[in-house]
Amino acid sequence: MIGLTAPRDLDRFSEAITRRLGLQFEDAKLGFLGEVLQRRLETLNRPLETYLRMLETQSCDGELGPLAQELTVAETYFFRNIEQFRALAEIALPDRMRVRSPDRALRILSAACASGEEAYSIAVVVRETIADPSWQVSIRAVDLNPAVLEKAARAHYSTWSLRETSPEARLKWFRQDGRDMILDEAVRRAVDFEVRNLATDDPDLWRPGAYDVVFCRNVLMYFSPEQARAVIARIARSLAPGGYLFLGHAETLRGVSDDFHLRHTHGAFYYERKDEIGPPVAREAYVAPASIAPATSVETFSEAWFDAIREASERVEALTAKSAARPVRPPTRRAWDLGPALDLMRRERFTEALSSVRHLPAESEHDPDALLLQAMLLAHGGAFSDAEGVCRRLLAIDELNAGAHYALALCREGVADRDGAAEHDRVAVYLDPAFAMPRLHLGLLARHAGDRGGARRELAQALVLLKREEASRVLLFAGGFNREALIMLCRSALLACGGQP
Repeated sequence: MIGLTAPRDLDRFSEAITRRLGLQFEDAKLGFLGEVLQRRLETLNRPLETYLRMLETQSCDGELGPLAQELTVAETYFFRNIEQFRALAEIALPDRMRVRSPDRALRILSAACASGEEAYSIAVVVRETIADPSWQVSIRAVDLNPAVLEKAARAHYSTWSLRETSPEARLKWFRQDGRDMILDEAVRRAVDFEVRNLATDDPDLWRPGAYDVVFCRNVLMYFSPEQARAVIARIARSLAPGGYLFLGHAETLRGVSDDFHLRHTHGAFYYERKDEIGPPVAREAYVAPASIAPATSVETFSEAWFDAIREASERVEALTAKSAARPVRPPTRRAWDLGPALDLMRRERFTEALSSVRHLPAESEHDPDALLLQAMLLAHGGAFSDAEGVCRRLLAIDELNAGAHYALALCREGVADRDGAAEHDRVAVYLDPAFAMPRLHLGLLARHAGDRGGARRELAQALVLLKREEASRVLLFAGGFNREALIMLCRSALLACGGQP
């Protein structure tokens, strides 16, 4: 056994993994990395320094697959996140067939396909959706790990891999052989498996406009921010205009790419590539000066969240701080200053604060921070139509702005469109899972609708998030209520729904 306690050795190993595979590990995972490094040294019977230099400076393609196998979780199953496959069948495929009708050919990529369940699920959906045999559909499935690709090529699976497969699909597309379920031969022939590294700019894999649909699920969560942006840029380049991208259900492009439109159907979020793509737009992350929010008695809260917001409509104190999880972009210097409006708000001169924002130079109409501030002032003041108009302008600039969707949720509730309010809340939660206010809003909407179970789920999540929400974001989006008052509201509503705060 070779001692691997030197922090510098583990740092070198971690940095090489990020550079070669795109994978990033926090300091808390250094012990795990040390165990992996030890196993690889023993397997290859190489000295530590020789192995690290190979990863850092030489071609090490044969080692990347075993490393990926050690470092990632390849467990998956057929029709995982079935809502996305429904969107594929009913939205993405019909839309791309309309576009491709002259040549009657579709091309689909399953990136990081692991043992093939995702790619074969796509193949089943294609066969069940496209009955016309004149259509040619190619499905390319890639992974860095040769071992899992060998399993995929065999297409023998346990019943556990079919746990979300309907009985009808099992009967139609599989046959049992002892403990194994063997996939139909026609489905197997529909998929081509290849060893590829997503962290490299492979000109064959990422040919411009090569694909109509890309599945790249549960991959970005492993990548460093820089590698995630690079991979998504390659996918955007290789997708045809209007092509579709499916990510893992907990992954978003917020702060990663501006090259896609967000879509939400069938209970699933996914993306459509814009007609034109380009470099990301630099945005300044503004953090407002800290101030003390006014104390608010819990007795002043009404049952509806919007009513509570209106009761404190002139208590907005600050702009939002961007989520810590969002990659920081280089700041853009403004020719205007939002400080005076914030100062007026701190002094509770809110009409003047709104006037100050509205009288900024014309160029500020393209500043997401200024637009968000204006939208929240208007929404809290009950000017819903004007607030919605500002939000639409903001979303035209930053389509994945969670704050704009939350502001729209307040506006929709303000005009008694609670379904529309809940939809915008769900988009805000998807775009920023750490955002507490849309969770709280969803819980209160569910309670109002009599959905006690849904209310309990959302309120319990909101209670956890409120305790660690950015203070400046509470001040902007909570209409003047401080953190403690929001927690009291959340706990009270949770108790009323039979939950345990």
